[in-house]
Parts: sequence; C-alpha cells; structure tokens
Amino acid sequence: MSAAAPANPFAAPWTIVCGGFHRDGGMDRANGELARYLAESGAPVHLVAYRVDEEFAALPNVRVYLAERPAGSFFLARRGLARLGRSVAARVLADSPGARVVVNGTNCDWQDINWIHYVHRAWRGGAASGPRWFRIKNRIGHARDVSLERRLLPQSRFLIANSERTRRDLIKLCGVAPERVRTVYLGCEPEWRAVTAERRAAARAALGAPIDGDLVAFVGAFGHDQRKGFDTLWTAWRDLARDSSWDATLIAAGGGRDLERWRAIIAQAGLASRVRFLGFTRQVPEVIAAADLLVSPVRYESYGLNVHEALCSGVPAIVSRAAGVAERYPAELEDLLLPDPNDSRDLAARLLRWRSRQDAVARQVAALGARLRAYTWRDMAAAFVAAVSTAPADAIGSDSAISFDKASTR
Repeated sequence: MSAAAPANPFAAPWTIVCGGFHRDGGMDRANGELARYLAESGAPVHLVAYRVDEEFAALPNVRVYLAERPAGSFFLARRGLARLGRSVAARVLADSPGARVVVNGTNCDWQDINWIHYVHRAWRGGAASGPRWFRIKNRIGHARDVSLERRLLPQSRFLIANSERTRRDLIKLCGVAPERVRTVYLGCEPEWRAVTAERRAAARAALGAPIDGDLVAFVGAFGHDQRKGFDTLWTAWRDLARDSSWDATLIAAGGGRDLERWRAIIAQAGLASRVRFLGFTRQVPEVIAAADLLVSPVRYESYGLNVHEALCSGVPAIVSRAAGVAERYPAELEDLLLPDPNDSRDLAARLLRWRSRQDAVARQVAALGARLRAYTWRDMAAAFVAAVSTAPADAIGSDSAISFDKASTR
C-alpha cells in the first residue's frame, strides 16, 4: 500500500495497471484519459498494460511497460500483467513513497486505488452456447474472478465505481465498506455532438445503410454468454417483422465468437436484408450517427458507454433499467428503460411506442445529451483525482457520487 498522498496530487508519480490504453473499449479509454490528465498536469505516469496506443504512449511524462500475451490469450496472460504491475508499482514506490497506484478490479493485487468497471459476481449467466472447452474455461475464469474480488476488493485502500449500480454491487456482493467507495461517472468525447441531418446522411452512406427509413442500432460483442441481450432484441425484431408496417432496418456492430451463429439464424429466418451485421468495427461513431435509435437490452452492464455516446449524440437509447447508465435518465425518459432484459414482448412494445412519438422523444433526449456533453473525459479524470486526493477512506460518507448533475440522477 502506498503512503499518504501528497497535498499536490501531481507531485508524485502514478502507476496505472490496465489491460489497455486505447479507444477500442470503454474501460481502456477511461484509463487512457485518466493517464492523459495526470501526464498533462505534470505527474510522472507509469502505464502497465498489454497494449498502449501511441496517443497515450507519446504523452509527456509517460513511461510504458508492456505485458506479454502468450498465444494471444488474455486468459493465459493475466498472471503476467499482475506480476508486472506489482513489480513496477514496487519500484516506483521505492523511489517515491507518495506515489499512487491504480489497478482495475482483479487485474493486479495491489492495495491502493481500485477503479471498478465490472463486478464479476453481479453477472452469473455464464456461457450459454459455444464448445464445451470454452464453457469450462468460462466457468473456471469466472470462479477465479469472483474469488479474487471477495479477497482483494475489501482490502483496497479506496475504490472508484463507474456508477451507483457498481457501487451497490461492491458493497452488497463483495463486502466493501461503504465509506471506501465513491462513484465517478465516465466522461465523453468532444466528437460526441448532436447529430445533424447532414451528418446522419453521410454516416448512412459510409455504412452502405438505407438513406431513408428508420435505422435501429445494436452495439456490443456477440459472446456465448448472451450478456449483451441480442437474443432478446432479435426475438422482438422477428415478431415485429411479421407485420409489414414494421419496415425498420437493424444494424449490429460488434464481433465475437457467437457472431457467425447469429448470421445463420437471421439468414434462416429470411430477414438478412433487414438485419445487417458489421462485425468488429471502429465505425461505431458512424453507426450511432446513422441510427434513429440504439437498443441495448443488457443482462448486466456496470455502466454502458455505447448508450452514453448515443445520448450525447442526441440519439435515443432503450437500455435495461439495471444498467449503470440508466441512472442518468430523467423521469420523462422512463419508457426507454427496459425493466426485464429477457422480456422481448415488452421490448417490442417499447419499440412501437418510440416509433409513434419519435419527435417528442428526440427533443427530450436532446436536452439530456446537452447535459451529458458538458461533462468531459477531462472532467471525469479531475473528479477521479479529487476523490482520491481530498476524500480519505475513513472520511467518506455513503452519499458519495460525483457527477455534473447528481441532483438530476436517481
């Protein structure tokens, strides 16, 4: 554990241990933006990861340490990342006793600051499909993560949660003392601005999507565990498509082991022209800009940065009520919150209601998007540092969310 933090949080080094510092994942981007803020504020920053993109590696005051991935496997590489993280943290602390160490969940057993983006014990779904070896590996990995959470997280000096949902899970499921965890919501890109008609048309053209008609988007990985809820969306979509008046197009962005199975299911149903899969893509901003609606019927989501991006862009999003990002929705957008991510009939009904009042919903979402855009990645990083620097673990009350509009959240 590091010594007490200095009065100036940028006077001593910071070590951050994360799977990656890049734009291809919400957690990785958030860690990258924290690193950017610290480095640009003058703090020496040590990044320990499997991958660090040049935009973060080239920041002033940054030093990079890369962990290997045997056979390209994250499953096999985790011990190596943890060992490297401990080694770097120990060396930095030996030179600078006031240094801070940020780890993410169970990726490195170091008892200083732990930034929680996912609580393994909160999702017990497991792999519902896929080969037997994969399901066995999934069960082993999940059991290990749950065990590590119960052992490591209560010992952390201080924890940052990405939503109040995550904070509650840490307290209830992992035994974390309430006074040791505070919520700091994720920030947003400057590019996440309200979508204009011209930008929407350009995005549709870039994707080869229909220029006219309603376009509904799904953004998420197609894993064997069905955590992202595409099966619920597909069932609702199939039922709606039986009526010729439902002529919307569904575009799905995301890769994963289960993607080809879903392609076959949709083709067999004769709806390949109405449901388009992009696979893994870096065109998510174009997908959201092209869409009239995003649907995210997740079974577990500690936050939901895809929904956050859509809202910032003025694009309505139907999301499961249990997702962390749902906390940001005002009461007037209640109908966009899905109570049961397994209820395809309810989702179909909500899709029809959205379509019947698109203009009104768009106006309400525009107001929410403007509020969300006012809270940037830099604001998030500043809130993170402020929480760590000014709120000692033994002095934090249970009412501890940090947000630009806490009064408007539930």
